[in-house]
Amino acid sequence: MSPIPLDTIGKGWFTKAIDTQLLENKIDLAVHSLKDLPETLPEGLIISAIPEREDAREALVTNNNMSLQQLKKGAVIGTDSTRRRVQILQIRKDLRVESVRGNVNRRLEKLDNKEYDGLCLAVAGLKRLGMLDRITQYFDSTDFIPSPGQGALAVVSKKNKKELNTLLAQMNHRPTIAAITAERAFSSAVGGGCKMPIGAYAECINDTITLYAMLGSLDAKHMIKDSLQGNIDNPNDLGKTLAKNLLSRSTSWYAKEFN
Repeated sequence: MSPIPLDTIGKGWFTKAIDTQLLENKIDLAVHSLKDLPETLPEGLIISAIPEREDAREALVTNNNMSLQQLKKGAVIGTDSTRRRVQILQIRKDLRVESVRGNVNRRLEKLDNKEYDGLCLAVAGLKRLGMLDRITQYFDSTDFIPSPGQGALAVVSKKNKKELNTLLAQMNHRPTIAAITAERAFSSAVGGGCKMPIGAYAECINDTITLYAMLGSLDAKHMIKDSLQGNIDNPNDLGKTLAKNLLSRSTSWYAKEFN
C-alpha cells in the first residue's frame, strides 16, 4: 500500500499530544511551526505570540546541483506535500513526484543514497538546521506558493494564563501577523486544512498587504493562481475575497474533488 501523504491527515494530528500537555498544565507554552497548526485550536488554547517570520520560500535540493529545469526527464522528486507536487508538475510534467518520509536529516540521507534525484523542502527548516549549503535552487514565494504560515513560528498557551500571555505578546510582529491572518483566512475559506493542494503567501509593505494564492487538483491536472492587494488592517477580508475569486474560477473540477 502506498503511503498516505502527510498533508492529507489533518494538521491537528501533529500537535494533539502537545495540546494535551498544555491543557493539563504539564507545560506552560509550546512553540510550533505555524503551518502545522489547524485554523481552530482546541478550546482553552490560543496563539499567544507570532514572532517575525523566517524565509517562507521553498527550496530544491539535488545531489548534482541541477535546477528543476535541468533535471533529466523522469527524475524523481521527493515530497509529501500535494501542494508542492501540483506546482512541480505544472513546471515539469515529465518529472515523477513521490512520497518521502522522515525528518529533514533522514530525507537528505535518502537523497544522498540516490533514492531520489531531488527533494523539495522549506527554506526555513533548512536554515534553522544550518543546512542552507544544501540548497540548489530557491523558488520565489509569489510564484511557487508556500503553505499558509510557512516560515513562521507560533507560541501556543492556555487562554487563562493572562500574565504569561501578556509577556509572550511582546514578541508579536505586526506585519507577520497580518500576513499569516490573510493566508489562514484564505485556507479556511476554501476549506483547505491539510486535505487539498492550496498555497497562500502574503507580503506587507507599509500599510499595504498583497496576498498570493493557488488552488490545485489532487491529480495535478488543474491549478489556478491569483493575487489581491488590500489594507494591512483587513487581512481576514482579503483572504476570504481571494478565496471566493479562486473558487469561482475552479467550479468545473473543485466541487467534484473536494465536496
